[in-house]
Amino acid sequence: MAKWLKQAISKQDKDEAQQQVRETVEKLLADIETRGDTAVRELSKRFDNWEPEKFKLSEEQIQDCINRLDTRTLDDIRFAQDQIRNFAQLQRDSMKDVEEETLPGVILGHRHIPMNRVGSYVPGGKFPMVASAHMSVVTAKVAGVKEIITCAPPYQGKPADAIVAAQSMGGADAIYVIGGVQAVAAMALGTESIPAVDMLVGPGNAYVAEAKRQLYGRVGIDLFAGPTETLVIADETVDGEMCATDLLGQAEHGPTSPAILLTNSENLAKQTMEEVDRQLNTLSTSDTAAPAWRDYGQVIVADSYDEMVEIANDLAFEHVQVMTDRDDWFLENMSNYGSLFLGPRTNVSYGDKVIGTNHTLPTLKAARYTGGLWVGKYIKTCTYQKVLTDEATVKIGEYCSRLCELEGFAGHQEQADLRVRRYRKEAA
Repeated sequence: MAKWLKQAISKQDKDEAQQQVRETVEKLLADIETRGDTAVRELSKRFDNWEPEKFKLSEEQIQDCINRLDTRTLDDIRFAQDQIRNFAQLQRDSMKDVEEETLPGVILGHRHIPMNRVGSYVPGGKFPMVASAHMSVVTAKVAGVKEIITCAPPYQGKPADAIVAAQSMGGADAIYVIGGVQAVAAMALGTESIPAVDMLVGPGNAYVAEAKRQLYGRVGIDLFAGPTETLVIADETVDGEMCATDLLGQAEHGPTSPAILLTNSENLAKQTMEEVDRQLNTLSTSDTAAPAWRDYGQVIVADSYDEMVEIANDLAFEHVQVMTDRDDWFLENMSNYGSLFLGPRTNVSYGDKVIGTNHTLPTLKAARYTGGLWVGKYIKTCTYQKVLTDEATVKIGEYCSRLCELEGFAGHQEQADLRVRRYRKEAA
């Protein structure tokens, strides 16, 4: 039986905080839907102190942002985008259109059709999340999306040069400097100056995530997302310093980001907790990492590797760092996770920034039923059918007629019967 050496705050406390977020977002969305650009401008001034003449950047403004970056930074952006593009292309190449004659004269198939217009949100109010631009824009481009528009908040009172450069280099067709709920609402609902999109993608804070949840159905979304989650599964093949570093490296995302150590070693658990306290004294982002660890951090000691897998699958966390003497065994036996990071030589930061897999991943137990953002999220798999012969439509029609009668659908039955009457004569 596993035991908890450290627990997070109660579910009731979490639910109360989320209720406040939900009510705030409802009001903001209603305002933006009613007043369009006027509401977006007021909210941008209120939340970001940002009220430019135009939110959309011109080509000249985009180039100015790129020109302000040094060569090394631009090369680093290109390297990261190359890795993400390469892996996205491998994924796209695995998706094949199909067409097959399943019965004599009956053709069934499907086509993979990219979306027409996608809106990408790139968070960047507190930290300029350059990598999020790669993940959403580059992947959409590889998928074949016809038009990609992006929104990111201002950073320190102006467009974030590196985010703008990443959006442009990734292939964005239009770049807007707008943050928060007003950004995703404008893209989803459309305003006088911003065209409505078919799908919203990209991470964000609790308010952005809730806005996407409430807008789902009006538009598609990549996935339901909450605060960044990280689970470190470790045994005594690694030490407390590495475990603590990997926990705090994700806790710094925000004060509500859960970070959990799951181990079968009480010694490692205690060592890690001591190391977390030590590292927080020097970590420059401890203002977010410390409350995240205090309120949402957990340390769990399991009795066995099998119990570790059971607990991990129940948690269904976004990021799962595995550092044990049997990493591939966890790969074979785990079923609920956003992305696995196997072995001490890799880590979640690699996936977040540069290695090539997508960092937009399911949270809040959504890993039970979905994976993360990939080219397939931007593509509709649409089926079609053709019946080529009289004999084939008569055969299918006779079965269909009886099944429609069984269900009491007279109109459906007549659709089938009409074909049977007409084409049986012609077939004869």
